[in-house]
Amino acid sequence: MALRILVPVLCALALWQAAILAWDVPPYILPGPLRVARTFWSNRGLILDNALVTIVEVIAGIVLGAALGWISAVTLAISPAARLALRPMLVFSQALPVFALAPILTLWLGYGMASKIAMALLIIYFPITSAFYDALMRTPPESLALARVMGASRARAMWHIRIPAALPGFLSGLKLAAVYAPIGAIIGEWVGASKGLGYLMLLANGRAKIDLMFAALLVLAIFTLALHRAVDRGADAILERRGT
Repeated sequence: MALRILVPVLCALALWQAAILAWDVPPYILPGPLRVARTFWSNRGLILDNALVTIVEVIAGIVLGAALGWISAVTLAISPAARLALRPMLVFSQALPVFALAPILTLWLGYGMASKIAMALLIIYFPITSAFYDALMRTPPESLALARVMGASRARAMWHIRIPAALPGFLSGLKLAAVYAPIGAIIGEWVGASKGLGYLMLLANGRAKIDLMFAALLVLAIFTLALHRAVDRGADAILERRGT
């Protein structure tokens, strides 16, 4: 497993360095990997301090978005009136560009973490809700028929049959959320923040410290990959446990 990750990383770094040598790219446009590594080490305190802020925003956004998506999907699956009222609103929310919402959330919630958490929540809410709702509506009909024959209420059928059967759909949405949530947090930091990796990248770019900007970007990429891997393994563990 380690080799499967290490080999592509080393190949990417080698191609990166080769491109710089082949086209003689100046460091203020594209710094080399060794230069970025040195910059990271010399600024590790600053980078990790800002990374911690972004990590908290992303995780909080995922937790809140997953909870809200779960509740929304179950409500939609239970209530035809909710489907009639809420589904068009869900679709409409995706028609609005995320960049357009970020300044509004910053205006309403301020420059602190709340607006960034809200951005992460908004960007993952629809994928989680949609994936979980579709899975709830695809419950095997024979299982629901058996529940009706045995006199189970709609609530008991939902809790004991439909939700367990739809759990893979919810976990699939959660895997997507692990990739999308950092995007929402970074967009929020670009619009207005005083901490975070997005803020640090803007600051470094404004001061022409391209190596610092790349160092912050690589930390964000590593965190996103690690988060997706953790969610993926957690989801697989839950499904395996259910199978046993």
